Amino acid sequence: MNAYESIRIALGALRANKLRSALTMLGMIIGVGAVIAMMSVGMGAQRRVTDQIQSMGTNLLFVRPGSTQQAGVRTAQGNAATLTYEDAEAIADPAFSPLVRAVAPETGSFGQVLYSGQNVNTRIVGTTPEYEQVRNTRVADGAFLTKQHVDGRSLVAVLGATVAQTIFGDASPIGQTIKVNMMRGSVNFQVIGVLAAKGSQASGNQDDMLIIPLTTLQQRLMTQRTAGGGHSLSTINIQLAGEDQATIDAATQQIGDLLRERHRVNEDDFTVQSQADLLSVIGQVTGIMTLLLASIASISLVVGGIGIMNIMLVSVTERTREIGIRKAVGAKRRDILMQFLIEALVVGILGGAMGMLLGVGLAQLVGSMQMQGQAIPTQVTADAILLATGVSAAIGLFFGIYPASRASRLRPIEALRYE
Repeated sequence: MNAYESIRIALGALRANKLRSALTMLGMIIGVGAVIAMMSVGMGAQRRVTDQIQSMGTNLLFVRPGSTQQAGVRTAQGNAATLTYEDAEAIADPAFSPLVRAVAPETGSFGQVLYSGQNVNTRIVGTTPEYEQVRNTRVADGAFLTKQHVDGRSLVAVLGATVAQTIFGDASPIGQTIKVNMMRGSVNFQVIGVLAAKGSQASGNQDDMLIIPLTTLQQRLMTQRTAGGGHSLSTINIQLAGEDQATIDAATQQIGDLLRERHRVNEDDFTVQSQADLLSVIGQVTGIMTLLLASIASISLVVGGIGIMNIMLVSVTERTREIGIRKAVGAKRRDILMQFLIEALVVGILGGAMGMLLGVGLAQLVGSMQMQGQAIPTQVTADAILLATGVSAAIGLFFGIYPASRASRLRPIEALRYE
């Protein structure tokens, strides 16, 4: 018996029991649909995070403080007050390295912003004019900080889009005076600009922030200092002149050597991280999340496979006399085995095909929903579709082996006697 004849018989058997066949395929349909939908959510989240990290700027290095150790207990990275504005200036010095294009130091903390009865708790960031270039930030209205603002410790502020909308609504905040409450009290600032909306990123919501001159923040609102008495920084953002790995490695080495020399330490009290490092770490996390979601959804595939085995065993029992007759007229064991394997495979493939359509539809439905004002990202890839449908075919084949083997081992005489 050729493959075409086996497929024809298999489809005929499925048509003879339409309801039973549909219920058998339902497990595969739900399983494949769930796997594709879950993987699309995971892949969409990974793509969004990657795009957001890349939107922070290009060719970036992030220098952050290291950890501290007290009584033998080491704190988390970033808790030590070891980086200073002078460190950032040394890195930005044109004589230091041609690999460095721009440097934007920053520090900050959360504070309360008030205006005319409205208030919001947001992240207060102190930085320099280079922040606009290095972190790929654009001003939608007004202007960004200037060198004169930093040198003069000016009381000016640039609002994130969310902060501006929360406090001022549709009115223009340019020129208005707001009050900022932080560690050292309250200070009035004049709004000079509003940032274009950028959304959430790995470093936080870039719209939920307020930017002021670094020197103003250090002198008027924050008190944290290094062991040497200098004002500390939380991050030094560095934009490099090239994107290749050789440039990143060379710049990382040069910056590390400079800071070790300036801090006079044997063990690094800082960390240097590149965008590639961030993407790698986040890619691993989102990859594990996607795998976890797919694994949970694949449980229904196993249930569907058990359903296929169950219905094939019933089919073998119902068609015992047919098997006996076919063997009596010359059908070989492999013909019977192939027939029932193909039936199980057809159920798996048809269920997988319909499940693929269901999964794509579910992914589009989820993608149209919103969570906390943002659309849920989904991404249906060919890999996910091929994997899910391939697994459905493999499950149909795997769970059809035992019923097919049982059918092929029936003896003709006993099968013909079966009532």
